[in-house]
Amino acid sequence: MYGRVYSRILHRASSYRLNVHRKVPFQPYVIVPFQTAHKCPFSSWSPSRSDQSFCTGEESGVWTRSCCHFSTREDLDFQQSQVQINSILRSNEQTVNVPEFDGRALSAVRKFDSNHLPANTPNEDRRSAATCLQSKGMLFGVFDGHGGWACAQAVSERLLYYIAVAMMPKQILEELDKCMDLGRPIPPILQWYKHHSDFNYRESAPLYIRHLRVFWQELLDNEEHDEGMSPQEALSCAFRRLDADISLEAQVPLSSDLMKSTAIQVAFAGCTACVAHVGTDGIHVANTGDCRAVLGVQNNDGSWSAVPLSKDHNSQNQDELERIRAQHPPSERDTVVTDDRLLGVLMPLRAFGDVRFKWSVELQQSILASLESGVDLDSLNLYQYTPPNYLTPPYLEVTPEITYHKLRPQDHFLILGTDGLWDEFSSEEAVRLVGEHLSGIHLQAPVSPSERKLKLGQMHELLLKRRARASPALDTNAATHLIRHALGTGEYGESSQERLASMLALPEDLARMYRDDITVTVVYLNYDLARPRHS
Repeated sequence: MYGRVYSRILHRASSYRLNVHRKVPFQPYVIVPFQTAHKCPFSSWSPSRSDQSFCTGEESGVWTRSCCHFSTREDLDFQQSQVQINSILRSNEQTVNVPEFDGRALSAVRKFDSNHLPANTPNEDRRSAATCLQSKGMLFGVFDGHGGWACAQAVSERLLYYIAVAMMPKQILEELDKCMDLGRPIPPILQWYKHHSDFNYRESAPLYIRHLRVFWQELLDNEEHDEGMSPQEALSCAFRRLDADISLEAQVPLSSDLMKSTAIQVAFAGCTACVAHVGTDGIHVANTGDCRAVLGVQNNDGSWSAVPLSKDHNSQNQDELERIRAQHPPSERDTVVTDDRLLGVLMPLRAFGDVRFKWSVELQQSILASLESGVDLDSLNLYQYTPPNYLTPPYLEVTPEITYHKLRPQDHFLILGTDGLWDEFSSEEAVRLVGEHLSGIHLQAPVSPSERKLKLGQMHELLLKRRARASPALDTNAATHLIRHALGTGEYGESSQERLASMLALPEDLARMYRDDITVTVVYLNYDLARPRHS
């Protein structure tokens, strides 16, 4: 069976027609066959479906590097040991146990597992997790970048600060501002849970702090902010304010060329985001784009159900399509979304950054022209391009859709994942995998009357599927467990080391043909808080 998979990969690797467009000195490339690239951005730029198209990630330009080595038949080696596979899968995993009582209140989170596996080089996904120190609750986020990693990086660093500040009462904000005025250390706002591979935009930190302070000073001037915002209000406000700051930073003079070019790169790239605030009063999820949040609920019979806490903002969401069409003249109804993409280009219909879908053409051209003449736009993943039928911008917004769920005794965990996970299996399958990983119990439905009539070969297939469901887990980290199953599940649902090895062994220039970056965070809930208390 897997011989057919390998032969298809080998055939594609050996039959590329290398159409080199431009030289991009620093931004890595990915080769994506047009017919298999569910997110290749510029469908209007693509050749016929029998040709090959090149793009740098999800929604970026159609160029590649002339100096790069492209994989050939001789380069592909799918032989990997279990140790090698585990090393790749677990290199970015993280497990954090959360104290039941943090000195202020009981925690609604027991622990969380997180992991991500790149397909793009560099990885365009990001993740964040932190405890709010000046307000209540914990924050978790996953961020899926496109057009490069710049926007996802900036949003993953900054968004949780904006949310936490918005929830803080005026008294604490006044203390923060006083410390800034006097040059004293400010009280910590968040306790971050970082993986050793995470990094920050150090050069832009002063700019980020300055604009965060402007935000809290505006909250101080608001007479209605005395006790701080509710989680729902804070999430909505923080998403919109950060996106406005990203847009502003790309337009104003900055203190260094590096800071200026970074700000422009962040604004022209884009990212989707799904952020959860978990507190004793329940879970608030803010989603913009096609990441997803799913609640794992254990039923009375021990089985597991998936409760969606977000909706995908893409062309499969009819309400989202009608929302966008209603914002533009009737004459644009057939062009606003074409080929399942915004203006035929962008898959997610809400996002941070992506000013190419928000600014006027004149403003875009002015900002790109403001860069120093020696700056190579290609190296920043920037390019002069206007989407087709770009008549009445803005076409894109960041406003999140917010869902609230009150914690119940049967609510055991929350899964946050970028769309690379959901491309591989359903929310229900993800919840079942984590639930059975958590309980160690693999429930099997009784044999139905129709199954009793199966022929011998069909009965054998049914038994193989049931055996696969009962296979022991190889990973203690639930996020790693999900990624392993997403890429390494065989025909009957069994874990296939051979298939997993082939997916992980694909070189950089082929990996994005077969999978996207995958980022997963599994949050284990303290569901005992929801149980009735008896005196």
